[in-house]
Amino acid sequence: MSDRATLFKSAKGPKGKFLTGNLDAFRSDPPAFLQQMAEEYGDLAKFRLGPLIKVYLVSNPDMIKQILVTKQQNFVKSDDFKVLKPIFGEGLLTSDKEFHMKQRRLIQPAFKKTHIIDYAQDMINITKEYLSTWKDDEERIITQDMMNITLGIICKTMFSMDFKEGYQVVGKPLETALKLTVKRMRSVIKLPLWIPTRTNRETKKAIKELNRVILEIIQKRRNDPVKYEDMLGILMDARDDENDIGMSDKQLRDEVMTIFIAGHETTANALSWTWYLLSQNPGVEAKLYEEIDNVIGDNVPTPADFMKLTFTQNLIWESMRMFPPSFVTSRKVDKNVEVNGYHFKKGDMILVSQYVMHRKAEYFESPESFIPERFENNFIKTIPQYAYFPFGGGPRVCIGNHFALMEAVLVLVSVAQRFKLNLASDHHEIKTFPSITLRPRRGIRMILQKRKTTGQ
Repeated sequence: MSDRATLFKSAKGPKGKFLTGNLDAFRSDPPAFLQQMAEEYGDLAKFRLGPLIKVYLVSNPDMIKQILVTKQQNFVKSDDFKVLKPIFGEGLLTSDKEFHMKQRRLIQPAFKKTHIIDYAQDMINITKEYLSTWKDDEERIITQDMMNITLGIICKTMFSMDFKEGYQVVGKPLETALKLTVKRMRSVIKLPLWIPTRTNRETKKAIKELNRVILEIIQKRRNDPVKYEDMLGILMDARDDENDIGMSDKQLRDEVMTIFIAGHETTANALSWTWYLLSQNPGVEAKLYEEIDNVIGDNVPTPADFMKLTFTQNLIWESMRMFPPSFVTSRKVDKNVEVNGYHFKKGDMILVSQYVMHRKAEYFESPESFIPERFENNFIKTIPQYAYFPFGGGPRVCIGNHFALMEAVLVLVSVAQRFKLNLASDHHEIKTFPSITLRPRRGIRMILQKRKTTGQ
């Protein structure tokens, strides 16, 4: 009788170094390394990160669907997410299984279409206010500007705070905590937080301050007789269908933190990459201006304009194809499972990469070219479901995907109505910096060129 193992296909990959495996190549440029693995080894590549961590990169849409959807019960969040738990707690990003689904049901009402339309007006107003200080021929660090605008939007939609108050109260401690968490994520050896290294002490102090700030806001709301229609108000009103119990202060804190960061950093990076791509593709940029002039003209943008801005929507989809803010998704095998003839054992680490899949020539003609028009005529329906998935998929698909798309479109047109953004002539080479999201390394500096004084 043959050994059952011989019935399964085997994955191939680079041998790597004896102790570190392929860690050096992976750390130097994760997106490029993963793309190379997919090109050389096909649907399933196997490599090592260190002496013991065996990793499988899945680059087949049907296999990805099984991992994220049809067989998702066999997988849990990978150990990488444990590093994020001190800041995210048991929010949607880090929680698993039944608890994750229960929380998702509670949070979903905050992202209903009616609420998103209300948020859309905040998106426009905050961008308009932020642009009021911009000047012709001024050089700006556009990556920081996009972070500031999206921070202002999430402060307003989450807590009903204006930008300045939101930055001082929430943004500043959040920025510090995130910076230290990312530093810890990128460290090869992740010492437990209870070990009193300098970085650990600083991280714990930053998270403690962040917790104090958020819990203080929640407690203040608990005692406020005024009913708020912002996200925090909706989350505080949410009740479990089975027992009519709402979220505890701690769980509210965890979900607020997850939405706050997801709704701030991801959209900011998508917009930053979009400005860079527009600066390198004048034909696309001209079509954007043409649509803005036709749809909005000299008026202030409105939430109703969103549905008419079809080219701008496709432009954002294409930007997220080339530089997906969430560039890789990781899972750990929780139960032995077979996927397309490959056998994965409990404890195996699985990666699926949006960056890799979105640049596959078999699904996207001229994948290295910026062509928003490719998304016309329901293009997405002509390719496999998990060839393009910028917001993830399955039960863990980004709960705020409609919010994020509307935000990106309305911020983009609000800026482009008034300014053309040109890359600084002495700019450094633009490279990716994989953090919690895919950032432009060392930021992007751009020169403002005034288009109009309208829309004021």
